[in-house]
Amino acid sequence: MKGFRILGSVVLFLAILGLFLWTSSGVKAGDEIKAGEEVKAAEGVKAAEAAFTYIGSEKCKMCHKGETKGAIFEKWLETPHAKAFENLPAASQKDEKCLVCHTTAFGAGGYVVGAEGAEAFAGVGCEACHGPGSEYKSMKIMKDRALALKAGMIVPTAKECAACHTAEIPKACWGGAEAAPKFDFAVASKAIAHSIPK
Repeated sequence: MKGFRILGSVVLFLAILGLFLWTSSGVKAGDEIKAGEEVKAAEGVKAAEAAFTYIGSEKCKMCHKGETKGAIFEKWLETPHAKAFENLPAASQKDEKCLVCHTTAFGAGGYVVGAEGAEAFAGVGCEACHGPGSEYKSMKIMKDRALALKAGMIVPTAKECAACHTAEIPKACWGGAEAAPKFDFAVASKAIAHSIPK
């Protein structure tokens, strides 16, 4: 258990460091990204992103769909996370400050504006919370929690959610409201909770 805390602390530190380095890189908040232009994540992106690649939520569906698997994929499709990109105004769908939170892995090997296959990363997909799935996607690995964590699987905490669910979000995201709605991790995590398939 102590090993998981240490690993979690290291991953969280690297994620925060990566976010800092990435946001201080060449692309500035509010810059418009042209179709097909790839935005590279800064060196120092969290270890999971550096070692593993994003595969898209459709791949997760293979094992997380249907009542016997807890209907995880179907439940996700009905959440604001799944619709996060499509609910953006057209102009915001090319705005870096919006894409960071309304797509999966923007600037880190996932969503690229106008790229072939970009729709697989539109919205806040499975890997936005659980990390790049290239190495933990197999059933053999997923049945062993320690192996899944070693293969890049992230068990999200309030700190991961706070990267987007923060009072620092631009007013435009909330229709001009003075402040973002208060984020309560305990309530939010219950709303998106899903069981682990057997």
